[in-house]
Amino acid sequence: MHNLFNLSGKVILITGGNGYLGKAMCEALAEYGATLLIASKNIIKNIELCNELNKKYGNKNEAYQIDLSNKELISEKIQEMIKKYKKIDILINNSYFGAGGKFHEMPYENWKKGIEGSLDTVFLCTKAVINKMLEIKSGKIINIASMYGIVAPNVYDLYEGEECSNYYNPINYGSGKGGIIQFTKYIAAVYGKEGIICNCISPGTFPSIEVQKNKIFIERLTEKVPLKRIGRPEDLKGAIVYLCSDASNYVNGHNLVVDGGWTIW
Repeated sequence: MHNLFNLSGKVILITGGNGYLGKAMCEALAEYGATLLIASKNIIKNIELCNELNKKYGNKNEAYQIDLSNKELISEKIQEMIKKYKKIDILINNSYFGAGGKFHEMPYENWKKGIEGSLDTVFLCTKAVINKMLEIKSGKIINIASMYGIVAPNVYDLYEGEECSNYYNPINYGSGKGGIIQFTKYIAAVYGKEGIICNCISPGTFPSIEVQKNKIFIERLTEKVPLKRIGRPEDLKGAIVYLCSDASNYVNGHNLVVDGGWTIW
């Protein structure tokens, strides 16, 4: 069984790898032997994380700077990686950026930014790797969606009052994440016969450390979760290793929900 989860020799590109959830995923993948290409806008944080993982696990991870809001440079940067490593075995589309606001007050520019920072980046990064995967008849693509791609936020219970209104979940976030889930199914259906496997993970209730300081909001989140706790970054470790490893080689087009049960209500 151990060999099923062994990622030695696998080159994995992960966007947003130095973020709150990205770090936990990188840690798990490095522990199981993967070579990580950690890409985001903040090259300093990427380098720090690579050095930490290299020292801890003896990997040869590498940091890359990619501004995913710069559409023209995404493919160019990813082609540099492919040229150096001769392949990308697994792409993890984890990065996100957006703009908020209530729908009736939201300018089109905010809507567009949220879609660009979720669905468009998944399209562009996948487009940049898929030809190489088609060439070698092998590859895995894992997209990080959200429970809000499945269900709508409970705006009346969660965000009422001045102390919680800052965390209001905008319409472009869930719309983009829902699109990612459908995008995943499409890639799985069309390219499965070419040896390319595509799945996604939908995390739920993983508020950042800063948000966790708001005890009222955390209590509201916890009340909605059947497990009666918020998610911890390490709760995603098993899911990401499973979908990257040979243990999931017959899993295709699946949305693995990691939300403590939130979406069963």
